[in-house]
Amino acid sequence: MWKPNDIIAWRGIYRERIWHAHSTIVVKDSMNETVLALLPGAECIAPKGYINGKTTKKRRWDYINSEWTLQKFSWHTNRLLILVEPGKYYSTMLFWGDESNKFLCYYINFQSPFRRDRLGIDTLDLNLDLIINPDLTFEWKDVDDYQKGIETGIILPEWVEGIEFSKKEVLGRLANQEYPFDRSWLNWRPDENWMPPKFPEIWLEI
Repeated sequence: MWKPNDIIAWRGIYRERIWHAHSTIVVKDSMNETVLALLPGAECIAPKGYINGKTTKKRRWDYINSEWTLQKFSWHTNRLLILVEPGKYYSTMLFWGDESNKFLCYYINFQSPFRRDRLGIDTLDLNLDLIINPDLTFEWKDVDDYQKGIETGIILPEWVEGIEFSKKEVLGRLANQEYPFDRSWLNWRPDENWMPPKFPEIWLEI
């Protein structure tokens, strides 16, 4: 198990290659849950032209038969907590404005169940997202991208089954204001001694 303050990689793996990686700080790690912090200034990497939505983004289906070039960037503006549970087809992210300390939203990122390795956590974003506002109203995000991923075969049928089960689980937890929607993390703040982590080149190894 990792210890609080350990620096690990949060990586997306596509076609047995790095699709993205974020340098994160371990807040908590147990058999039932891992909690990571992603802070402004943290060094990250993603396909060139895909960075933070600032340019015209290509999607994974644009690279089914072609390669991509990775480019480093620094996370900015918001700080995140990323909560993952073994075997789940989603992670729960909490967003705060870093300067204002204002809680912005819960963000459900549907993804393949994560794998632990010596460098950190490996998964694959499955395109579909759910944004849950502070008042617990919600809206779906990237539904068209999710459907395109299914049509192109990038998102496998068994993943769709996992996501459909996860939708019911998340919405059930939300309706009952169960963890993590019980406000138990809303007063969390990063350790004042933390520095934004850097991206070691070893994180490019599979």
